Amino acid sequence: MNVAKYADMFAAMGTEARLRIMQLLLSAHPEGLVVGEIQSELDIPNSTLSHHLDKLKSEGLVSVRRESTFLRYTANTLVLQELLQFLYAECCTRNKAVKPQEIIQLCK
Repeated sequence: MNVAKYADMFAAMGTEARLRIMQLLLSAHPEGLVVGEIQSELDIPNSTLSHHLDKLKSEGLVSVRRESTFLRYTANTLVLQELLQFLYAECCTRNKAVKPQEIIQLCK
């Protein structure tokens, strides 16, 4: 199973700054944001932001593409969906620890 892979993804999101980056990129989906936009929105120093983005990218949680002199980051929703499916399979299908309807209501 891919438990170690998922653990690494959760660890990558395990800081307040990285969670805020993920929330911001999800709110800007599918266009994403360039680094300067992320920096100005979250007020994270450039070198620190670069480190956080690299960590998220290394775990496949964000994608980056170059646009001229800018780097545009987007949330990798396919990987996030896979991560959520991993949790869902354990908590909502096998032992019903969480009712699927409760999760869906939270997303509305």
